[in-house]
Amino acid sequence: MARLTGGSFKRLGPEDIKTRASTLNQLVDVIQEDISGSATRKKYQVFVTGGVGPGITSSLFQSIYDQDFSLQTANPIFDMTVGLWVSGTTVLGSSKGSKDTAGKMLFPSQSVMMREKVDVYKQYAAILLGDPDAAFFSPYGSPDAQDRSSPAYAPRSTTYNRADNDRIEEALFVSFRRLFARDRIKRETFATRIYRSGVLCGAHTDGDPDSSNPTGRTIPSMHNGENKIVNSYTGSNLRITSPSGSAIFSDIGASSDITRNFGGDLGNIVNVSDTNETVGLVFYDHGTVVFDMEKLFYSDQAMSGVIDSMNPAAATIDGETIPAGKTVLGSTGSFGAMMIPDLLVSASIDQIVDHIASTRFQSGSLTAATFQNVTNINSTLIFCRVTADEFNYSTNPTYTESDGRIVVIDQGQSSTQRSFTFPTTVGLHDEFGELLAVAKMSRPIEKNDEKDITFRIRLDF
Repeated sequence: MARLTGGSFKRLGPEDIKTRASTLNQLVDVIQEDISGSATRKKYQVFVTGGVGPGITSSLFQSIYDQDFSLQTANPIFDMTVGLWVSGTTVLGSSKGSKDTAGKMLFPSQSVMMREKVDVYKQYAAILLGDPDAAFFSPYGSPDAQDRSSPAYAPRSTTYNRADNDRIEEALFVSFRRLFARDRIKRETFATRIYRSGVLCGAHTDGDPDSSNPTGRTIPSMHNGENKIVNSYTGSNLRITSPSGSAIFSDIGASSDITRNFGGDLGNIVNVSDTNETVGLVFYDHGTVVFDMEKLFYSDQAMSGVIDSMNPAAATIDGETIPAGKTVLGSTGSFGAMMIPDLLVSASIDQIVDHIASTRFQSGSLTAATFQNVTNINSTLIFCRVTADEFNYSTNPTYTESDGRIVVIDQGQSSTQRSFTFPTTVGLHDEFGELLAVAKMSRPIEKNDEKDITFRIRLDF
């Protein structure tokens, strides 16, 4: 039932109520500084090692905010973490090949947080694939990709140049928060700018700096085994912003190849410059992107820098004093260290995410990631139709005088003045007369016996 304020009730029928569904799209744009900036990237540091040295403290994931996360107005945009497939080359190559009494894999002390990295992968696989032991595949589409008895799950070679299958063994997970992803990500709207190469690992100075070589360093080739740095450690490229090597990756073509699985709709993420190069998956309903780091980055690029370590005492490495709890990646003892597997095995999750966020997403005001979200809107349209003879009179006691005559504006018109009203509110009641909802008009509307009016009320949810 509907009731105009000050008036009487009118019963609504099925012909007065209509339902409809629609969608609303919102553009989300994440700039580089939001991801790379330390003030907009929150660490939680809930993991602590023990037993050897001062220990290692690290988060299991980091959250990227739209402004300084210490402010009350800050909103988390997405979470970022890394995970390793339990049966992948990186995990098996760094494990001891045995398990403890609880059935957990054993790793040497220089392999940091390996079980946590495996657990992160398992958690995403359980949510998105329905099986914690399953692997992600990019491109997705192999009919037996989730059948672990299929050849797609056979061990691959120990080389790290991805030549034998499309299994994602080293994953970068980006999960957009509900506030921004809403009900899902719209197909063919996701895009990200990634710097595939980090800053080249520094070699010894061999000349004076000039315009073509500002650092005065020898600049070797960055990957594919060409001129890998074999000299001793001279600098860090873990936290230095990449100057070049950017590429745009998108889910272009996803609308023409609709794929669904346990986790809902998904699409392949490809290199815009070469759509045959697939580097990950986007799960639209969950708002989660899974990148294959071995394809996304130059994974065999030489890496160097000081990282946390299960090191009980200070040491001198290449003439530099390294405190307890630290070690050097890419030192004389491990020259030629690469992003995969060395950085992913030796560094904590925090340090890996720090490197990716600060180096591979650059630092500036350009767009680092963008997409359109989808908000599903279910609407109920209620038509309150008022005929010429209805709702022209008010039950407000001030509407009439003590003798029942209408209060008129000008004296002497009480016998000729037609009644009229100015409705401002419509109340919706259930069959028992209980008020369910109230609709307010932007301005009063005159209602008299010469007007038929229909008030359309829209309820969105």
